[in-house]
Amino acid sequence: MFRRRKENFMRIFHCSLALACGLLLAWQTTVLAAANLQDVRFHSGADHDRVVFDLTETPLYTVRESADGQQITLDFTEVGLRHFQNKAFQSKRIKAVSYRQQKDHFLVTLSLPAGMTYKVSNLHQPARVFIDILPKVSPAAKPAAQAAEPVASVALQEPENTYTQELAPGIWQKTCVYWDDDGKVSAWFIIADHKRYQVKPALGRGKIPGRETVSGISDRYDAVAAVNASYFNWNGDLLGVTKIDGSVVGTTYITRSAFGIMPDGRSVFGTVSYSGLATLGGVTLPVGGVDCDRASDSITLYNKYYGSSTGTNAYGREFVVQHGKVTAIHDGDSAIPADGWVVSAHGKAVDALAGVKVGDAASIAQDLGSPWNEAVQVVGVGPRLLAHGQVKVTAAAEEFPGDIRYGRAPRSAVGVLANGDYILGVVDGRQSSSHGLTLTEWAQLLRRYGAVDALNFDGGGSSELVVGGKILNSPSDGSERPVGAALLVLPR
Repeated sequence: MFRRRKENFMRIFHCSLALACGLLLAWQTTVLAAANLQDVRFHSGADHDRVVFDLTETPLYTVRESADGQQITLDFTEVGLRHFQNKAFQSKRIKAVSYRQQKDHFLVTLSLPAGMTYKVSNLHQPARVFIDILPKVSPAAKPAAQAAEPVASVALQEPENTYTQELAPGIWQKTCVYWDDDGKVSAWFIIADHKRYQVKPALGRGKIPGRETVSGISDRYDAVAAVNASYFNWNGDLLGVTKIDGSVVGTTYITRSAFGIMPDGRSVFGTVSYSGLATLGGVTLPVGGVDCDRASDSITLYNKYYGSSTGTNAYGREFVVQHGKVTAIHDGDSAIPADGWVVSAHGKAVDALAGVKVGDAASIAQDLGSPWNEAVQVVGVGPRLLAHGQVKVTAAAEEFPGDIRYGRAPRSAVGVLANGDYILGVVDGRQSSSHGLTLTEWAQLLRRYGAVDALNFDGGGSSELVVGGKILNSPSDGSERPVGAALLVLPR
């Protein structure tokens, strides 16, 4: 009797243990496959094809290209497929698509005809990974070049209460005060001869992260004039694609409007987004951001504009890259070389790069599209205000939040006149001396001063215009707000 009870107890124990192990395995599988692939969408446009992967959150993935460049494989790690059904599609740019599972990897392979290239990007909110397939010589370059051509002048209709002062040869200040049905409006503008002056972005405290007043940034560079520029995070990280002297110092995966300066000095306006890939020891991973806080389960790039070191904690792995090789490996807070990068990995990205050693080949590829790859200065902010002499506010298309998109507020902007001269401006708001303007009203006012293309900058308490070290407007915070970056007017 005792032996039978013991045998029954052992059977129950083993069954319970097996059930517990099964539940534990199921729980682990659920935890590991935190990202679930919900759908794959395909669109074929005039210039490129796009394949979009809709996910519950952005997973770790790598990209592999065959030796002949005619097969591109996206390798998703630990992605659940509960609601996904394989979808077939093809076009003149994509011959076929295939799917396969390999242990905890989900592989999507696109077969391409000769002469095609690709660009991979991702979003975090909503979680999407998308790949564009396009010809190696993209027809998209033509519209960008055309956008830089001069357009017909717009008729000047400056408000009657405009005071104009020539501050120096080739630089003019305009002060504007008028009343509409809702009260008083006060605005200030600087117009600079593009043959005598240049414009370029400058960072708060000269690095990222860093915040500094516009007057402080202006004083450090002895600028002729300065206006606040980029959106920024609380710590000074820039929120938008930004280039300074040819180096990317800020990124976003949302396509937003931008202003840029080409090597020959021409101004360009359009939309820009960032795509980056880092290859270390044969492993290629998408870049999660440049010169910003390190993201979870991703890689972040740091260059000299971030300061002397990454400032990261020890819960990652960092690869110092110089002259096409990995020169050092650390867990965190790595020194940033002046002539290279630090590739900082976290979470699943650390696992993917576990086999990388000092001395392995390394390369970093960054793509902003045309003409932004060639531009030496880029400020990605938005929305667009004017295009080719017409009011064109793109806040809805670029999915700006309501606090920027709606209502009257203090505003800042940069634009160009038909002859290529620069116009920088601010309008005060949220105070008795000026109630502010909507984006459309702001675009209309810039047009009255001759702007044919214009881009909105960060506004609210950040809006500030400085000339010769003097603040022209009245910032709505009641004092200067430290900002992440400013656009400077400097002598050529």
